Amino acid sequence: MTDKQTEQKLHATNHYLYYPTEKNVPPYLAYGFRPVFLLLAPYMIVSMVLWGFVWSGTINIPFMDDTLTWHIYEMLFGILTAGVMAFLTTGLPELFPGMVPFIGRRLRYIMLLWVLGRVSFWLIDITGIWLAGVLNLAMLGWLIWFAKDVVLDKLQRHSSLGYTLVAIFFVEVWFFASKLGFTTTDGLSILKVATGLIVVLVLLAMRRVNMEAVNELMEDKAIDDIYIARPPLTNLAIFSVLVFTLVEFLYPTNSALGWIGLASGASILAITGDYILKDKNILGEPYVIYLASIFFMLAFGYALMGWDILDKDISGINHFRHFVTTGGIGLAYLMIMLIISWIHTGRDLSSNIWTHLMVALIIVATFMRGLIPFFEQYTAELYLWSAIVWTMPFAIYIKLFFKFLVSPRADGIKG
Repeated sequence: MTDKQTEQKLHATNHYLYYPTEKNVPPYLAYGFRPVFLLLAPYMIVSMVLWGFVWSGTINIPFMDDTLTWHIYEMLFGILTAGVMAFLTTGLPELFPGMVPFIGRRLRYIMLLWVLGRVSFWLIDITGIWLAGVLNLAMLGWLIWFAKDVVLDKLQRHSSLGYTLVAIFFVEVWFFASKLGFTTTDGLSILKVATGLIVVLVLLAMRRVNMEAVNELMEDKAIDDIYIARPPLTNLAIFSVLVFTLVEFLYPTNSALGWIGLASGASILAITGDYILKDKNILGEPYVIYLASIFFMLAFGYALMGWDILDKDISGINHFRHFVTTGGIGLAYLMIMLIISWIHTGRDLSSNIWTHLMVALIIVATFMRGLIPFFEQYTAELYLWSAIVWTMPFAIYIKLFFKFLVSPRADGIKG
């Protein structure tokens, strides 16, 4: 064992001092991210391919009314709860020593709740909105309870994550209230608000993921420097996104929204300046390119939506929004899955032709979907093929990482 591997093992052991003593825990329930990724990757494939066939007009879903709204809801909230669960149940025991990791029987029950939420979504016109609302809100509510130490932390080091989750929870309550007729707000308008808050959550999460992944990368390559994700840049981007979200909800046709969109894109793009270190050039490192692509996609999305509002000759704002959702948020999920699956199964952070391809396919699918306004004659084909291309990275993920997720950690540490 090398000195670096010994150091990593000691560091990881500190994180697992409070690992539960439950016996006979299978590897796939040995830590929170494992069952999430085992279910999330195939679910993304099935969901997106199915929606691609729906939007291309190839098939119809007879038991789901208002297909567009519910599709957006599921891709935002259904996927979000799984991604957040993997991120929190993996990261919080490290950030807050003494926090007991969630494993075994309890982990199985909470994953069952997520699965029931997805079943209630697909059968919503049969089982009803009330059941879907209760199950899905219970899942997000549990995540907030699990993360309560973040909000209650006296130092408020990561409280912004907790407060953002609480805000997303109330927006989800608002959405179900609108679908049940308790409010008159349009469901799509509420989902646009949810998108803005999820982008905020992604920006906050990526600040932490960048710190772990980039510094891990530099340590592996013996680069004597430190990467620091500067809060002012992220905070400016968050402020801009929140202003865009609020103005779009209140004044969606106001031309000022166009300028705010451009400003939001610029502020998100500015975050990539953190990758320019004083003494070393890391811009050519694969994981730096991967992570920077998240900010580029988000920036393109907001800038293009702003440009669309200012340019009256084109109406593609909802297509351009896919640079934010399909591109930026989709890449964020993928990167969290890759980084956690390498590091937290006891392996070094690695890149290869497959990881390059996974990121490239997400970007290609995003451009196929986001640029439909310029190729309207091929709308049906682009809907279908962009969905298929977007799922390919998750199929590759299954091929590469499922064997890690169902096996004990490579370094012998619990989890």
